Amino acid sequence: MSLCLAAGALLVSLGASEITLSWRHSVQKTLWEEVWRAEPGGVRLVEARIQGSGAGMDPPPDAVLRDGFWRWTLRLPVQAEIVMRRSGATADWRVCSEGRCRPMGDYLPEAADPVTLRPCG
Repeated sequence: MSLCLAAGALLVSLGASEITLSWRHSVQKTLWEEVWRAEPGGVRLVEARIQGSGAGMDPPPDAVLRDGFWRWTLRLPVQAEIVMRRSGATADWRVCSEGRCRPMGDYLPEAADPVTLRPCG
């Protein structure tokens, strides 16, 4: 099962069942990453990680510092889709899979907003 990005009538397959979404916090400029996996019924958050804390981005008490990131796992149910907004006031989302990262603008026009992440099909 592959993941897709959707915006309006546009639907783009990412060709992977697990991706990492990353972005920089607009105030702290700290890198935040989330690993998402396609599962029956939607997408599951596998891991969240952040390079530092501040401006409402403090990692939870069970987070572990490894390889420069605070890492933790949330016990959330499968989500039907994840909605991402693109304000233009900050750098675009980055989509990483199989060791390769690309800005979301490589998949969808920069004006595409909102964008959803969901299983294809």
